[in-house]
Amino acid sequence: MTTCFLNGNYLDIKDAKVSVLDRGFIFGDSVYEVLTSQDGGIFGLTDHLSRLEKNLSEVMIPRPMSRDGWREVLAKLISAHEEADLSFYIQVSRGAAPRSHDFPQDVKPTVFVMCQPYVMDHEFHQVTCVTLEDNRWGRCDIKTTSLLPNLLLKNAAIEKGAHEAILVRSGYVTEGASSNIFIVKDGQVFTPSANDRTILPGVTRKLICDIVQSVGIECTEREVRRDELMCADEIWLTSSTSDIVAVNILDQKLVGVDFDYPLGRRIHKAFKDYKADNLLGF
Repeated sequence: MTTCFLNGNYLDIKDAKVSVLDRGFIFGDSVYEVLTSQDGGIFGLTDHLSRLEKNLSEVMIPRPMSRDGWREVLAKLISAHEEADLSFYIQVSRGAAPRSHDFPQDVKPTVFVMCQPYVMDHEFHQVTCVTLEDNRWGRCDIKTTSLLPNLLLKNAAIEKGAHEAILVRSGYVTEGASSNIFIVKDGQVFTPSANDRTILPGVTRKLICDIVQSVGIECTEREVRRDELMCADEIWLTSSTSDIVAVNILDQKLVGVDFDYPLGRRIHKAFKDYKADNLLGF
């Protein structure tokens, strides 16, 4: 049985139901978070909950519970499953109300948390990517469930035989359809700036920046031109479920030299070690 949490109840996910009038279903009027556990401990919980609270505030959905409440829910779901390694999906919608573009008053948010087995992969993987024009809305910094533009871009990349789409807007790199981007050139590390609302600032992205700095290499957040991307020595993708992977082919051209990613491999190992040492137990 796969146990989930829905509006205060723990139940089999097959029995979980929400109203067809839920605004998350009707409008995508909801936000979400994805995080992982390893050996029963949660990684990056404070950062994930901080972002969840920020996103709830941005879309004016009341916080449905305290941080201790979220911790209790996650702890009970961990104890309800045999697997030590899990990925968690948290979704909070504005709630169920008659369909109207106006925000309803006095509506209780719908809170849903599910988990599934998460296979920890300790290898440093290489993937193929393509560049596509970033045609998403202007508030990509909000982790909303309204992901249709991302899905279209991701699947356009898959149809081209690629793992991910690296998005470009007005000649500048933003992020992947489901990941953040890092670029290495001449020993320097760059990542597109998060201060102009063009990217979702990932929790893993933040930690990778810190780890790069910790090994004595400057990690700069700035605008990154498409031509800089195309001549990079290394390109990394980061996310909560894949950690850090390398791009070996971009738009059918090789990235770097001889598929060698010395800095990427170094940061990958450092991140794995950091992650193992910074799990929040329950």
